[in-house]
Amino acid sequence: MNTQEHLSNLLEQTQEIAKQVGSFIRKERQHFDVEKVEHKGFNDLVSYVDKEAEKKIVAALSKILPEAGFITEEGTNTTKADRFNWVIDPLDGTTNFIHGIPVFAVSIALMEYDELVLGVVYEVNRHECFYAMKGGGAFCNDTPIKVSPAPDLSASLIATGFPYYNFELIDKYLAALKSMMQKTHGLRRFGSAATDLCYVAAGRIEGFFEYNLNSYDVAAGALIVQEAGGTVTDFSGGKNFVFGREIIACNGKIQEEFTKELQEIWN
Repeated sequence: MNTQEHLSNLLEQTQEIAKQVGSFIRKERQHFDVEKVEHKGFNDLVSYVDKEAEKKIVAALSKILPEAGFITEEGTNTTKADRFNWVIDPLDGTTNFIHGIPVFAVSIALMEYDELVLGVVYEVNRHECFYAMKGGGAFCNDTPIKVSPAPDLSASLIATGFPYYNFELIDKYLAALKSMMQKTHGLRRFGSAATDLCYVAAGRIEGFFEYNLNSYDVAAGALIVQEAGGTVTDFSGGKNFVFGREIIACNGKIQEEFTKELQEIWN
């Protein structure tokens, strides 16, 4: 990618793609037939809306950056490229969508080699488009956003996601919940990791943690958090949060305390 101007142009086009697909998802929810839900695995649900949304995203992104590859949740296109790859979750929060709970989003990120350079998350129900590009700050509906200034866990609201099919770490997870309940303003489980991350970026919550996530769940939101002034790591405090299946995102000020608390439980 030659210039920041080119990346900025891609970001603008990606926002429009996310909004258009979000409009399709919102329309389909109005007359959604629960009997059309498929099971990829235990409690791992998918619908024709997920699949069709992904096809629309892949087709549109292929036009604006033809040389890029794809990492997609529903497998519409799994051809990876050497330099650029789109990382796509067409409907993050499928279970919410199926049940009519209004927290679900379109998530699109672009990676250059192993670096996140662009991220867009469109929360369908509130019509909120969160976006960022590397070095360009973070925004929601054209308004700059920043992480919360809360200084410690005791002043923080924390979001997480509950395990719904891989229960091998459930005891550690419950221990983490117990700890956070006693040391923070409280816990929230919205059901969409992409949305959780954007809420960290916008300063609505101070931190988010979850394990057993995929790259397409977190890639866009992670960059948005970073560009909003927050920090994103794996549970060890390292950088393997896109593909490492575990993530801690926060406002930065609670990073040391937050990470130490989780490490003591997980290790």
